[in-house]
Amino acid sequence: MNIILITIGVLSIIVYLLSTIMIYIFLEKRGEKIENFIFIRLFLFRYVNNYKRITKNETGKVGYLFYSWLISINTALLCFILLIIFGKIFSQGSLAI
Repeated sequence: MNIILITIGVLSIIVYLLSTIMIYIFLEKRGEKIENFIFIRLFLFRYVNNYKRITKNETGKVGYLFYSWLISINTALLCFILLIIFGKIFSQGSLAI
């Protein structure tokens, strides 16, 4: 079970990072004011909001990168929490699979 959670968590983090980079590139092409790529973590929520706003104005719908970004970070967080919970349960020996 732990290996499955770790694998899903790592894949989710990879999708999250790729979505973040693609949002950054999208905003850069649209001429949005963007800080240096090194500081992307500081302004990430502003960038995601800008992406959401721009795609909604252009197409009438929020772009797929927003949902990809949101689902992947939440999946990684859920895997981490489940890994902690299952790790404690199995380490106490109360459940054996």
